[in-house]
Amino acid sequence: MADLAAAPVTRLGPMRGFTWRRDQRHRPGLEYMVSTGRLHGFESLEEAGLLLALDFAGDVTEVLSQPLRLKFRTAAGWRKHTPDFLAISRRGIWLIDVRPAYLIQQEDRESFAATAEAALTCGWHYAVVARWKPHVLVTVDEMSSRRRPLADPLGVQPGLFAGAGEGLTFRKIVTGSAFEPVARAHLLHLLWHRRLGVDLSRPLADRSTVVLGSEGS
Repeated sequence: MADLAAAPVTRLGPMRGFTWRRDQRHRPGLEYMVSTGRLHGFESLEEAGLLLALDFAGDVTEVLSQPLRLKFRTAAGWRKHTPDFLAISRRGIWLIDVRPAYLIQQEDRESFAATAEAALTCGWHYAVVARWKPHVLVTVDEMSSRRRPLADPLGVQPGLFAGAGEGLTFRKIVTGSAFEPVARAHLLHLLWHRRLGVDLSRPLADRSTVVLGSEGS
């Protein structure tokens, strides 16, 4: 453990491979992240959702799936656990497990506790992603549909920034543009890149208030 923080974990591949077969119950796959510019493996739709949220968070610079395997001792004997992701951001390093709350058993809690101790030893953060507010991933997924580079030949973006500066709603901002469908696409693009912002504690809708974002205009 003393050497783990200095180990070049980001240069390594996953500790175990991702498998696909017709009768499996989970849904593995590959998720593209704008933050890293490449595909990342996941073993369930819940893990795919986390990758999408990490990509939206903006400060992530690197993500590694199945980054390491821990071996630790419990009252019942030795056990192994492989955390789901290691996320490196400008605000620190996060070791992350993903497990829906209703599936977490006592053995999982023990594995999570051991992983938290390992992360603490390395000076990392640790989190278990067990649930989301129902609308959050839907909202982030909608914004992600416009996450790739987007040219503005019609010049709609200055009007979007002006409307956000006044704290107008999503609907008022886009209907104030001469090219409403294009304005909607650009508004989602700017929200994804945090150049504009909305309150994610509520579902994204036409009545959502849009403000200037953390990344500036």
